[in-house]
Amino acid sequence: MTSSRHQYLPPTPEDIVETKFMDLFDTPGEPMHLVRGGTLPGITVAYETYGTLNERRDNAIYICHALTGDAHAAGYHEGDDRPGWWDALIGPGKAIDTDRWFVVASNILGGCSGTTGPSSVNPETGKPYGLDFPLLDMHDFVVVHRALLTKLGVPHLHAAVGGSLGGMQVLDWALTHPEDMNQAVVIASSSRLTAQNIAFSAVGREAIMSDENFMNGAFAENDTNPDVGLAVARMMAHITYTSEEGFEEKFGRRPQFDAQQPGFGVDFAVESYLDHQASSFIGRFDALSYLYLTRVMDYFNPFADAHALDRLVATPVRFLVMSFDSDWRFGTAHSRRIVRRLQDAALPVSFREIHAPWGHDSFLLHIPPYLDSVRAFVEQPAVPRPTIRRRRLRKWGR
Repeated sequence: MTSSRHQYLPPTPEDIVETKFMDLFDTPGEPMHLVRGGTLPGITVAYETYGTLNERRDNAIYICHALTGDAHAAGYHEGDDRPGWWDALIGPGKAIDTDRWFVVASNILGGCSGTTGPSSVNPETGKPYGLDFPLLDMHDFVVVHRALLTKLGVPHLHAAVGGSLGGMQVLDWALTHPEDMNQAVVIASSSRLTAQNIAFSAVGREAIMSDENFMNGAFAENDTNPDVGLAVARMMAHITYTSEEGFEEKFGRRPQFDAQQPGFGVDFAVESYLDHQASSFIGRFDALSYLYLTRVMDYFNPFADAHALDRLVATPVRFLVMSFDSDWRFGTAHSRRIVRRLQDAALPVSFREIHAPWGHDSFLLHIPPYLDSVRAFVEQPAVPRPTIRRRRLRKWGR
């Protein structure tokens, strides 16, 4: 059985969680240096934790969220009737069991839910950064994740887990700092966007920047917002997050109203659904964050570096790569490309394609085969066994 993350289950007091904030890179004269140039003189990170860090400090799992997610991965905020994004996966007795694991989830750099981003105030000008915010790289996210863990007193991760853009963060993290983790779980993600992927993001950005209220990125200081452009971007993107089968099952050609007068309004139920998605998105997400974060995804291509796997080969991390057969945004071919690159280097990797009709966003849903696979993987012993090929290479002194 599959259910949405928005299915309402009354929260108990134990389910209530609170978003916390941490200041990083705030030592005078020691700003955060960004991969593509530029610095940030101190940043704030929004994060949540679930479970308890044990005395050995070896039971931590980091959750890397997707493009429009945030730090609220599980449980409920006080007064809310909707749980966190990954609530199907994270919690007591769930696949990532918080009775055993200490889970950390943070909002990414450039976001708009408590972590420093382009709409934050630039301390040098007293105004929002706008388009003066520096361009970001996938590795900048990882740098911030690592700094947060240091402040939290977590020296090593049992696993890093991420879906979509979050999976890209996990891949970058494992490639550049494999010593940080035992396991990496990459779900519905990619190591390189296709031209079609980039085209979808380009249309969304164009809709935002063409909005008359965009004002060259200075909309916040002019007390306005590019609502129309952001809504169009969300509606178009959301279509790619589900599947034709999912839309048919949920909406079909059902009209929105009993008495229908054909026109150019909201005539069909699916139109009403997209309209609702757009309206809620405008209230919780920032147009500039959408521009900056989608651009990071466009340029992500770690295997373009011939030495990308060198550190990982020296310090292997056990990988689980997963895809969903109805995902046409980052379909199984994207996951297989990652698996092939890891296998070519004789690295330990498991792969599973899950049957689900709900498309790309399946990684946020209650799909038992998917959840069971994650549980089985993360509960393996910390020390990976070398693959047969790797044992042979060692035997041959290579």
